[in-house]
Amino acid sequence: MHVILASGSSTRQHMLHHAGVAYEIIVPAVDEGALKRGFSGPPAALALHLALRKAQAAAAAMPAALVIGADQLLVCEGRIFDKPVDLAEAAAHLRQLSGRGHQLVTAVCVVQGEVVLWTHVETARLTVRTLSEAFIARYLAAEGSKILGCVGAYRLEGWGAQLFERIEGDYFTILGLPLLALLGFLRESGALAG
Repeated sequence: MHVILASGSSTRQHMLHHAGVAYEIIVPAVDEGALKRGFSGPPAALALHLALRKAQAAAAAMPAALVIGADQLLVCEGRIFDKPVDLAEAAAHLRQLSGRGHQLVTAVCVVQGEVVLWTHVETARLTVRTLSEAFIARYLAAEGSKILGCVGAYRLEGWGAQLFERIEGDYFTILGLPLLALLGFLRESGALAG
């Protein structure tokens, strides 16, 4: 069965590839900002809405394929953080997260044509230790522009691990794709050998 990943995320691509999933990539043309502005509801519903819209946009080009859509939101004290646009904004995000807990709400779905076959949402809870200005500067120098594609301005698989004093939740979910649940669905659907 043909599988499409509706995402430009190199991390999601890396996870699927290393899990042995054969797939192609279609990066959907979805205006996330407009979808967020026009949405009212809890973060889990918004993350799922964004994931579905991405999958549906890609499915329009490949209606017979199983299309995976995913999205992740960072929520801290009621505020939803977007990816930082530059390193100055990344530093501001880190200052706001310093010494606080936040949630990563990660949604994944699979659609085929116009049919939603499966959806799943997971939440991880992370607590950032109190960060000094000196550490933020060193961290940004080490990670550079790689973090601009990440909500929260961190990659747990890199220097970002040094930001935290506590993490509760699935590692793959934190990286941006609830991989174990997705693999279970792909096996059940016959897209992966059981």
